[in-house]
Order: sequence, then C-alpha cells, then structure tokens
Amino acid sequence: MKKLLQLIILITIALNLNSCYYDEIFEQEIDIPEGTVVEFAADIIPIFALNNCTNCHNGAQDPNLTPGNEYNSLVPEYVVAGNANNSEFYSKLSGGHANVDATSLALIAEWINSGALNN
Repeated sequence: MKKLLQLIILITIALNLNSCYYDEIFEQEIDIPEGTVVEFAADIIPIFALNNCTNCHNGAQDPNLTPGNEYNSLVPEYVVAGNANNSEFYSKLSGGHANVDATSLALIAEWINSGALNN
C-alpha cells in the first residue's frame, strides 16, 4: 500500500511539472516613419497626462513631471540624449512602469535618440 501511495504521488508530481508552461509575451514594436520629428511639447508631454504620471511624479517623487518642470527634471539626469537604451527614463518605462503603450514608448525612444530636444 505504501509503494502504491508513493507511486501515485510521484505520478501526480510528474504530471504537474509537465503541465506547467509559460506563455511568451511578444512586445509589439512600433516603427516611427523616417523623417518624423517628435516634439517634447506636442508628443511627449501628453504621454504624461495620458498615463496619469503626475499622480506620483508631482514634485514629491523624482522626476517632477508637473507642467513646466518636465524637461528640466528629465534631462540630463534621466535621459541620455541620443541614446534611449542607456536612458533611465526609457528603461523604466519599457520595463513596464506605468504601463506605457508601445506607440508612446516608440515616440519617447525616437525623441531621445533624436537628441532629446526641448521643442
């Protein structure tokens, strides 16, 4: 009886281990058309409002993303102009912070890679 119980437990564990799997999550990459100029005021600032960023980043938590403070709070401390992948701002957002959508991430990356201008 003891051997039968051990066999049942072993089979149960084996079945459970074989039934586990992970779904791959494929991030959708959005390409910004060549020649598109991404502007901080027109394209990046609205992302902060869309994602309610100022609920937390309102001066009490860095960077301060309240109106009029956004650019100076981000550049150069959180943004490496010309290099989105080495920018803490882009890395946090692309890692899932604030659930920023793929289109917004593409705009942010393009803005940073284009020099992160205050335009």
